[in-house]
Amino acid sequence: MSPRLTGDESALWQAAARVLDANWTGAATVPSPGLYPHQWSWDSAFVAMGLARHSRERAENELLSLFRGQWADGLLPHIVFNASEARLAYFPGPELWRSDRQAAGPHNVQTSGLTHPPLHALAALRLHEASADAEHSRAFLEHIYPKLEAQHRYIACSRDIGGAGLMAICHPWESGLDNSPAWDRPLGALQLPPTGYAPRRVPRNLPTGEDYDRYVWLVSILRDSGYSSAYLRDEHPFAVEDPLVNATYLASTHALADIAVAIGRDPTPHREAADLIHQALLARLWDRDTGCFRARDLRDDRLLPVVTISTFGPLLDPELPGTVVRNLVDLMLSARFAGAAGYPVPSCDIQAPAFDRGGYWRGPTWINTNWLLWYGALGHDLTVIADLLYGSTLRLVRQSGFREYFDPFDGTGRGSHDYSWSAALILDLLGARRAPQAA
Repeated sequence: MSPRLTGDESALWQAAARVLDANWTGAATVPSPGLYPHQWSWDSAFVAMGLARHSRERAENELLSLFRGQWADGLLPHIVFNASEARLAYFPGPELWRSDRQAAGPHNVQTSGLTHPPLHALAALRLHEASADAEHSRAFLEHIYPKLEAQHRYIACSRDIGGAGLMAICHPWESGLDNSPAWDRPLGALQLPPTGYAPRRVPRNLPTGEDYDRYVWLVSILRDSGYSSAYLRDEHPFAVEDPLVNATYLASTHALADIAVAIGRDPTPHREAADLIHQALLARLWDRDTGCFRARDLRDDRLLPVVTISTFGPLLDPELPGTVVRNLVDLMLSARFAGAAGYPVPSCDIQAPAFDRGGYWRGPTWINTNWLLWYGALGHDLTVIADLLYGSTLRLVRQSGFREYFDPFDGTGRGSHDYSWSAALILDLLGARRAPQAA
């Protein structure tokens, strides 16, 4: 790729930077104005990687602001609430989670009690790789390394419910792919009490009705257990090992090893953990019969039937066998995904009965999953795939702006406007074009 941006790319860069500037609160970046007024965990990981190309200081503050909410046991919550916002500005707010009543909860900020895909060590490493000030960057890594270690230790100790080294999610919100059809079967198996838990009016663009009751009920019973690791392991009705979540876990575990080397620490424990995750991904989530990765429902020990964007997440594994990589590439380019989508990659198999081109995580294309697949493709020297994802992602925002998600057939923007991770990841993609060595 050319090391210089074209005029059109420079204009796109400036537009993306304006979105991030407008969504900056002084301490962190909200995902979008109005609808999402707090700080979300993996949103901030993506935002930090974009800010590394635009404002190094804000990129560091983005991650540090998020880690203010880290619990004493290492849990990094998926929401850190902004105390200056009205209590009813977003549901579910602090009153549902009650983090301030938990022994492990932080004392100076209110948070959720769930976590998100652990992409944060990778984000910290990419900040380091993009830095022109090696001494300052190393000092930042030394500061955040213990926090990242604690996050990974929490996952290994409290979320390895299956006992093979993978991270289990205990709620669809923890996947980042909130109401993906992958969760339909385990959600449908839940036996809800007759009382509704969700309010009559919920924010637009979010799951509603019975599904939302199930989401809120899962939070309620988890909260009432005191967010207990033993309860999660033995009793909580929703426990799933997801390929994309565990691919981010693996990528960040590799990143944690690289960070350890950069600051003179022993990387061996992280490399051993990465090998365990790699082996478990193949042993537990790879479906040889269909040639793709599937999520595993731990409560009935079965692979879930719907194939979604998560199946491609393990491309983030640099040691994925060549035959598996080829199967994933063939599937991605087939009529079930990119082959039938004018604006790839759709978040669900187009041929699945559950596919919905406009449904939240049930079909639309998202910038962040495109970025993850682009990054994974680069790691396997899949230049054709990486170029396809690069070009189609830029085409989406050129046509429809920095929207939350997009119609996979005509590229129409949907959901929120001026969405932060869409802007941030465009900056990272353009920055990789301008400085390929940092990609």
